[in-house]
Amino acid sequence: MTTASAVDPDALLLELVATPEGRADPYPRYAALRQRAPVHRSAFGLWTLTDYDDCQQMLRHPGVGKDFSAAVNSLGLSDADRVAQDRFRNDRSNMLVTDPPDHTRLRGLVTRAFTNRTVEALRPRIVAVVDELLDTFDAVEVEVMDALAFPLPVTVIGDMLGVPAEDRATLRPLVRSVSAVLELAVSPEALAEAAEADAALGRYFSDLVAERRAHPRDDLLTKLIEAEDKGDQLSEHELISTAILLFAAGFETTTHLIGNGLLALLRHPDELARLRADRSLLPRAVEELLRYDSPVQIAARTTYEDLSIGGREIAGGSLVLALLGAANRDPGRFRDPESLDVGRDDGPPLSFASGIHFCLGAALARAEGQIVLDRLLERFATMELSGGPPAVRDSLTLRGLTDLRVHFA
Repeated sequence: MTTASAVDPDALLLELVATPEGRADPYPRYAALRQRAPVHRSAFGLWTLTDYDDCQQMLRHPGVGKDFSAAVNSLGLSDADRVAQDRFRNDRSNMLVTDPPDHTRLRGLVTRAFTNRTVEALRPRIVAVVDELLDTFDAVEVEVMDALAFPLPVTVIGDMLGVPAEDRATLRPLVRSVSAVLELAVSPEALAEAAEADAALGRYFSDLVAERRAHPRDDLLTKLIEAEDKGDQLSEHELISTAILLFAAGFETTTHLIGNGLLALLRHPDELARLRADRSLLPRAVEELLRYDSPVQIAARTTYEDLSIGGREIAGGSLVLALLGAANRDPGRFRDPESLDVGRDDGPPLSFASGIHFCLGAALARAEGQIVLDRLLERFATMELSGGPPAVRDSLTLRGLTDLRVHFA
């Protein structure tokens, strides 16, 4: 980090958002920002929170929400950037960016598909998919992101939703392009690419909805269509937008959980050996991997009223960022937070956020992470990093790898 960033919270924030080095290794900057200004109003007009309790308070507060229009207008963006950001961040057609009562209605339509009970019933299918993928690990070196971390969750959510297997890989780069709008700094080129990808996804799922209307199946998309047909449940636009969200969220973050988690274990062979010796630690281990290097690093909210957080007064209409990656390494919450401890039992991390927008697919992601680790440990006596350093995705909000080469034996 620069000398200036060691004392200037805005320089720290700028490094996190705008530099490849900050995005690749945010944790020292989080720690410095927490030490200097745990609740910080930046010169850019937004607030950042780094303490666990402060982040949780904000995420659970009834006076915050997901309407970013006023906050985006206050950031001094160009007209083109403001319109583009507003289009994506304030599309009120899916639960990711809605407030009650629409959020309650939209989420209620799909909640049953992601309950703990439903996920437990899916475990045999998830095990079978993992084993099929591991059967292909016949090379000395395997690129895990393409061979396992992506195909597992996309198969599971694709089967649940009803997206044909032959289409899933084609949709992956479109989802990646659209997810760029979740970043704090987005180039005009990335926004234009996101708009094109968003339109392509809309066309695809519009066609898929039409096909399901003609030929219903036992899948979640058909159930959503049936809900829409009953009236005042889902509009056509909400139906398509919700389908896109479920598909994208169903694999994007879990892909990074698998990649980030496996990398962390490979870099901590003692903890990997500990988990191998005691498989009962798997649930705790997955929670720890989520804490240690969360796939989602930032949760943004708008304040609808004046709030008092961490001794600071935050005015209504402010954009507030809960830095989840920082909260997950808060020494006030987690003992020795910079260390990986697969037996840690300090309470849940904030990787799935908190409050009414707590991740709908948390139980499914946890189950997939546990099963992947269990089957890898069952199959392979040794797992070691191979080749050069893993390639890290150049983003901050969504943190993950684009390449992870591992030698299995």
